[in-house]
Amino acid sequence: MEKYNGKRALITGGSSGIGLSIARLLAAEGAQVMVTGRKEAALEAAREEGLVAVGSDAASMADIDDLAGKVEEAFGQLDAVFLNAGIADSESLEATTEQTYDAVFAANTKGPYFTLQRLLPLLAEGSGVVLTTSVLNVLGYPDHGAYAASKAALRSMARTWARELLPRGVRVNAVSPGPIDTGILYRKLPVEVADEMAADFAARIPMGRMGNPEEVARAAIFFAFDATYTTGAELAVDGGGTQL
Repeated sequence: MEKYNGKRALITGGSSGIGLSIARLLAAEGAQVMVTGRKEAALEAAREEGLVAVGSDAASMADIDDLAGKVEEAFGQLDAVFLNAGIADSESLEATTEQTYDAVFAANTKGPYFTLQRLLPLLAEGSGVVLTTSVLNVLGYPDHGAYAASKAALRSMARTWARELLPRGVRVNAVSPGPIDTGILYRKLPVEVADEMAADFAARIPMGRMGNPEEVARAAIFFAFDATYTTGAELAVDGGGTQL
């Protein structure tokens, strides 16, 4: 029997990377899954896999409002929400502009905040909300000040929402990925540069390697459905990078 048969899940930023891995694992076990993204080619590929794929910008209030309507129309209610969409920056304090700062916080904190707000009426009792934070919310890593701060804010929101939503029977937790091999390095950089960066990431991790998206996806799904006595927690999926 399919473990998640009849369950309904939304994954923001679910047309690629970690989000897509979550979607694939859930769909393979019978769940109805909606993913969001900004690139039409990725959305179309997700539709070809049997997922409901919706174009949506996590930083746009209009898109958030529209998304809530589409979720209600497609599923009625939700059993799991994965607030995974976000953007990264890698600029020093001196180089960060107001525009970059605002864009990072709009996508990484404002977006999840108001997405969950709009979805509250659709959350079934016993549902799980999972936020994607980052190990950088506890590490002082150079040139990622705005990004790390935005993820630290999201970690704080997980605690507050976990407390606020207890009366509704909704659990809220977070997964904190370390270096994950989503392929983005090789899509954006020359092979030799990407190889060097990947080797550097692996050398910093006690387990000696980068993680893969499915490893984060399994942790997120555990929080959403199986961790029924856990709320307000964050699970580091980082090869021991923040723990050892």
